[in-house]
Amino acid sequence: MTTTTLTPASATDRVASDREALLTQRRERIATVMRYAVLGLVGLVMLYPMIWLIGASFKSNAEIFTEIGFIPSHLDFGAYVKGWKTSTEYTFATYFLNSFLITIPRIIVTVISCVLVAYAFARFEFWGKKFLFSVMVGTMMLPLIILRLPQYLMFKEFGWLDTYLPMIVPSAFATDTFFVFMLVQFLRGIPRDMEEAAQIDGCNALQLLWHIIVPLLKPAIISVIVFQFIWTMNDFMGPLIYLSTVEKYPVSLALKMSIGATEEVEWASVLAISVVALLPSVAVFFAAQRHFIEGASSSGIKG
Repeated sequence: MTTTTLTPASATDRVASDREALLTQRRERIATVMRYAVLGLVGLVMLYPMIWLIGASFKSNAEIFTEIGFIPSHLDFGAYVKGWKTSTEYTFATYFLNSFLITIPRIIVTVISCVLVAYAFARFEFWGKKFLFSVMVGTMMLPLIILRLPQYLMFKEFGWLDTYLPMIVPSAFATDTFFVFMLVQFLRGIPRDMEEAAQIDGCNALQLLWHIIVPLLKPAIISVIVFQFIWTMNDFMGPLIYLSTVEKYPVSLALKMSIGATEEVEWASVLAISVVALLPSVAVFFAAQRHFIEGASSSGIKG
């Protein structure tokens, strides 16, 4: 049986090595604490307006304009009740229903049209493909405001004014080019092995799309749904231009109407119903958070 003896030099080296390891661990621990502290501080700064919004919905007008803190003196849900009733003959239930009547059909036609167009750009070769794709990407640079007048005149000729069609039908033709571009980039990163195997088994293009491509596109499609839901719920200019009947107003217009309905604005009621208006978008985001982040940050499958 052999025994290992440590010389004074080797013992000193081991002590120095252990001390260096402890110092490295301490530095890493301090860096981690500082990193999370900075992230927490930045997160608090970003979330503070939302926290203040919720707290201010329980305050009076005087408290809202004199106190910067977000904690109310007492919890009073009267502002929520009054804001929900609105100053018109309709409650916010009507306006939420109107928003969903615009949002849900628009999401459906957006997903169908954008997936089809992205599939064509990513998987087929045809004359003028690069030029058309460049034109499509170029339209993303156009300010939407310059399209409002010609669109308004066109929809007026169609007799679609004061209906939801001007806000839904254009999306059925893949006019939301950002979504097409995002889906194309995602598709370009998907290997074609499964598609080639399915083609050997006799699948046509539509069968490939439905059985192979769409399941692989699930994260990107969920990203499209989340983006379109939030953008449509927040859209103000479209309903303002095309709708003239109060009964058809979505939530975005109803909120503006509640601000300008009286000379003295009950800001607590406006803030309270603003909190309620945020709930659908927040719920959709958190429900699809995992797939949404994966689809928005990826451009394909990484093996």
